[in-house]
Amino acid sequence: MKILVTGGAGFIGSAVVRHLVRDTDAHVVVVDKLTYAANLESLAAVAESARYKFYRQCICDFEAMQAIFEAEQPTHVMHLAAESHVDRSITGAREFIETNVVGTFTLLEVARAYHNRLAADQAGNFRFLHVSTDEVYGSLGADGLFTEETPYDPSSPYSASKAASDHLAKAWHRTYGLPVVVSNCSNNYGPYHFPEKLIPLVILNALDRKELPVYGDGSNIRDWLYVEDHARALHLIATQGRLGETYNVGGRNERTNLAVVQTICDLLDEFRPAETSHRELIRFVTDRPGHDHRYAIDATKLEGELGWRAQETFETGLRKTVEWYLANEAWWAPLRKGIYAGERLGLVAAGRQPARAGTA
Repeated sequence: MKILVTGGAGFIGSAVVRHLVRDTDAHVVVVDKLTYAANLESLAAVAESARYKFYRQCICDFEAMQAIFEAEQPTHVMHLAAESHVDRSITGAREFIETNVVGTFTLLEVARAYHNRLAADQAGNFRFLHVSTDEVYGSLGADGLFTEETPYDPSSPYSASKAASDHLAKAWHRTYGLPVVVSNCSNNYGPYHFPEKLIPLVILNALDRKELPVYGDGSNIRDWLYVEDHARALHLIATQGRLGETYNVGGRNERTNLAVVQTICDLLDEFRPAETSHRELIRFVTDRPGHDHRYAIDATKLEGELGWRAQETFETGLRKTVEWYLANEAWWAPLRKGIYAGERLGLVAAGRQPARAGTA
């Protein structure tokens, strides 16, 4: 088995690569453009393995992708490469369209041509996993869960670009017979997470005694999934999932954003006590434009068909995460100093706020 992982130096991608190299016999080929959110240090633990190989390339480059497929002859593709931060998509949507839509189209076309040239037995074993997000489903009310049949209703440029790429992947299966399977996951957290996302941002801002911004009143709800649980799920889906199907991956850990921030503060009060509680740093700020209120995943299909279960609760996973950041300043300090210092992203200029549904 040789698995080509796009975006393998990113947060979720690197967790997948570490899992594949450590816990399976697969050979792993990583393709990553190494944008700001990718980090080869996240792969240092497996980089010396004889079953690991890395290419620095962009998935939008057809010729480069074609050459890699021909050179490596993968049996599986796990496609995770994507621009992923909602706030950045609000003020810079073009990169999201180029990478998430055009890049996915390019990869699907390269994989289709490659698959068509394979011998019958090899073609029968080839599989393409397209990895996506629950944000394509839009916002839930107070009750209910996203299932694989939930209609798409994306709210942000990011989620719209991922919805488009999901539709492309499914269309390439239905039209061309490309052996595709799709996954949609809830919010991931854990080690090696670039510090623009909520949990690592709060941890590091709190360590620096900076204000901890909470959007709106903090009541927005997310379903949290420990990244190593997600990596195990993706391997199962890529190798055992039914072709043409979608599998939702969720941790069954719904929390309000405010509760997440408060729990991090309480853990830091335990691990790094200061004169006042870290909760004193919490500040409520203007809400994000188009902020979905609630996400929650029903992972019954994945659990029932493939036998997957999340091994971490939110309490155990978050404790591990905070401990990892406290112990790995050498990983995150260069990012805070040279790439992103914790400032707020995704603000729309005054007078240009988008109208909300039902308003003028």
